[in-house]
Amino acid sequence: MLSVIIPAYNEQENIPAASQRLGEILNPVTDYELIFVDDGSKDRTWEIISDLAENDSHIRGLRFSRNFGKEGAIFAGLKAAVGDCVAVIDCDLQHPPELLPKMYAVWQGGAEVVEAVKASRGKESLVYKLFAKSFYRMMKNSSNINLDGASDYKLMDRKVVDALNEMPERLTFFRALSSWVGFKTERIEFDVAPRNAGKTKWSFKKLFKFALSSITSFTNLPMQIITVSGILFFIFAVILGIQTIVNFCMGNSANGFSTVILLILIIGSIIMLGIGIIGYYLSKIYEEIKCRPRYIVAGQAGAPRKNTEADERND
Repeated sequence: MLSVIIPAYNEQENIPAASQRLGEILNPVTDYELIFVDDGSKDRTWEIISDLAENDSHIRGLRFSRNFGKEGAIFAGLKAAVGDCVAVIDCDLQHPPELLPKMYAVWQGGAEVVEAVKASRGKESLVYKLFAKSFYRMMKNSSNINLDGASDYKLMDRKVVDALNEMPERLTFFRALSSWVGFKTERIEFDVAPRNAGKTKWSFKKLFKFALSSITSFTNLPMQIITVSGILFFIFAVILGIQTIVNFCMGNSANGFSTVILLILIIGSIIMLGIGIIGYYLSKIYEEIKCRPRYIVAGQAGAPRKNTEADERND
């Protein structure tokens, strides 16, 4: 059986279309369940999910007590899924559902993680594309995980899902963690489709905060920046010190304190930057050690489907 996780935040226009298309595509392929996770929506998202779950046994719903973010929604779906394999797909249908049968076939062929990789990024601004490219390059250089063209659109074997569910950290980055766990991985390219309806919920500010949180939760690159800056300014200080001594011995020392003031300003800026980075890491450590849950489920709709395929194998 295939479980499909669909995070939703203020997606009342897209949920009926997503459930219909996914049902039409998956019905001829395998038994399935659709798990819509309402991430604290303010519109009729949960009402629509509840109605669909009442009329279709393939559909389930989880409702958060507030907005916990897409990462929390994904991991709530992973925890609730009962399928032999689990897929994650966006509710706005920019991840084409027509690709799921091919991903399912690749999983049947022995792949344990099937990644849908963006062949094109669709309609995005130049600034967004440059930002995404820089972010992925930084993640690759600092963690040796290639996220170029990666998306949250994946299909994973049950053993991969179990491994992700055992991860204890609260600050998660699903796109990287699903690669970090390893397992046999196949990649399939797709073209990003236009949104079915509505507008994206990701502003540039939210994307920047998400990227910063992902970098600090998955790599120590910012800490390394402080070390590299310290080494560079030490070299600069040695060179400037030698130059100052030579000029003093030759009687050509400069009058005034402009050089000293400039150095103090530069060094002070680097120190403040370093303190800021260390403080940000400390805040993330503080969030982790509190061990608060990643999400709080306030309501559920529908019941888990019986995984007859797994029962038959066990028998």
